[in-house]
Amino acid sequence: MTDPENSPPASEDSSPTRRRILQLGAVSASAVITIRPALAQTAVSVLNCDIPVPDPSRAGQWIAKDGSLVAPDTPGSFEPSARPLTGEEVKAALQGSPYPGVDYETSQAYTNYIRRLQQGTSGFTCYASLQMPRG
Repeated sequence: MTDPENSPPASEDSSPTRRRILQLGAVSASAVITIRPALAQTAVSVLNCDIPVPDPSRAGQWIAKDGSLVAPDTPGSFEPSARPLTGEEVKAALQGSPYPGVDYETSQAYTNYIRRLQQGTSGFTCYASLQMPRG
């Protein structure tokens, strides 16, 4: 036999009510509305990040065609960028456009340098965030 004192009250039915389902749906919809602008803002801020070429800790070095750093005036190398490159410029360069104010070969060397960035190097986080797919 069942003990009436230990059985759950009739109002604690385990099946969800229509009202509860509607409440959960409203919470989910507001979460989507809140998250989408945040993702859009993140995408914009990624395009506004900077990548110095080269990293400030290696300032004074020039960029070889393969993106490695070499001594200044090494034959076939290119002067460093006068200013950090923006995420927007890097994204366009990764798709084949040259950086503003430099020729095609210099642009390729800068892009090769950026592709070689390692974690802990200035600009790496910006470059990594440009590689993440946007949804």
